[in-house]
Amino acid sequence: MSGSWGLRGGDLKRATALGLAAVALCACSTFRHKTPQPAPAPVAQPTPAPAEPPRIIPPPPAAPPAAKTSCVPRAFPHPPKYPDTDGALREAGGAADRYQLMAAGRLLRIQRLTELERVLEGCR
Repeated sequence: MSGSWGLRGGDLKRATALGLAAVALCACSTFRHKTPQPAPAPVAQPTPAPAEPPRIIPPPPAAPPAAKTSCVPRAFPHPPKYPDTDGALREAGGAADRYQLMAAGRLLRIQRLTELERVLEGCR
């Protein structure tokens, strides 16, 4: 026998283990006697009404494309046949003939430009 308790080395370990087991059982039994308190019932909150989805307003229907209207009157005459073409000037007999063809073409161009300017002013 070693020590004053009369326990051997292996017996001491067993006694310690047994003591710890007893303490553990006692600790468990104290928890077991306590009855858990029921959780307080949640207070019923009034459920908010579901949010109304945002109203999507459809865009107004697209306006039909405006009919293209020309500001040039239908009765506007086509360009005249100018007498001073390259071919006519080459075939002219002399300088005087070429000058007359160019003068006649110039008068027609001035007249046509005047008509066009008048129509364009009506369009603006």
